[in-house]
Amino acid sequence: MNAKSTGLSYKQAGVDIEAGDALVDRIKPFAKATLRPEVIAGIGGFGALFEMPKGYKEPVLVSGTDGVGTKLKLAFALDRHETIGIDLVGMSANDILVQGAEPLFFLDYFATGRLSVDTGAAVVAGIAKGCEMAGCALIGGETAEMPGMYAEGEYDLAGFAVGVVEKSKMLTGKQVQFGDVLLGLASNGFHSNGYSLVRAVLQRALGEVSAASLGSLRLACNWALNEERPLADLLLAPTRIYVKPVLAALRAHGGAIHAMAHITGGGLVGNVPRILPKGLKADIKAGSWPVPAVMQWVQDQGSIETDEIYRVFNAGIGMVLVVAPDQAEAVAATLTAAGERVYAVGEISPQAEDEPATVIQAPLG
Repeated sequence: MNAKSTGLSYKQAGVDIEAGDALVDRIKPFAKATLRPEVIAGIGGFGALFEMPKGYKEPVLVSGTDGVGTKLKLAFALDRHETIGIDLVGMSANDILVQGAEPLFFLDYFATGRLSVDTGAAVVAGIAKGCEMAGCALIGGETAEMPGMYAEGEYDLAGFAVGVVEKSKMLTGKQVQFGDVLLGLASNGFHSNGYSLVRAVLQRALGEVSAASLGSLRLACNWALNEERPLADLLLAPTRIYVKPVLAALRAHGGAIHAMAHITGGGLVGNVPRILPKGLKADIKAGSWPVPAVMQWVQDQGSIETDEIYRVFNAGIGMVLVVAPDQAEAVAATLTAAGERVYAVGEISPQAEDEPATVIQAPLG
């Protein structure tokens, strides 16, 4: 008599439903800490519910989506997952901020081959921290366990932010004028862009990229006197979230802020032109702000051309505000009081027919 055959289970196929449930239980307190009064129903339902904030006459919803990119590869190599969620929130929240929008809520997508509850919880805790920094609610998300899709220990992330702005106060770039001042807000480092190039440099300089190979390397930070920090910390420094200081400046200075650009993929050269009317260009004065030591190290180790630095990285400026010249000092003072490092990095000038939309007037260093 043949033994009774045993049927396969979902867990044997590589999907652990109990682990997924355990992760949901772990992340509920993180999400709860981000709730806003407008949240009707959040984590746990088929769809999250959020009512429009009161006080808007003509509310316009602004949405954005992004990921973290190959910075994740460094998080895997170093087994450090606590801040990568801040990057995820920052990329989308800063994007919708540039149109004057207040972020309202955020949803995440976390996908992996085999779910580690501890890793997943660390990532989502970072997402919740980013939401607190942006003032938005972590209202829902999706965890997908897909055996065979990802290497062991790896995962991917995507995020989705929705915000609101009064229609009459939207920043579209149409208000930008000749003579406007460019205020740059300092970045934390690379944020979440250019990491394919960063990793190529690390591979050339160090061989294997790991906690051991990076562990002994420290760099002097040029924004903090006599401070040295591990290279690994500088490489994984999370995206700076500018939401609260910039919204404070918008409330305090009204129409003085004519436009904003989030400096992401494409660097200063590629992002500032996105907010400029035809016939105007951004004259940016290199040397008017400190370039982070970690970027200088990567440039030196990779023998990277200066033009490539400005085209790929933020070069130390994570957000650019275009401000009326007579209000630039007041706006800078408000941002500084809110904790930002602010630099006057250039101005708006007429663009000749054959000129680029962004002109960097001097080389790095």
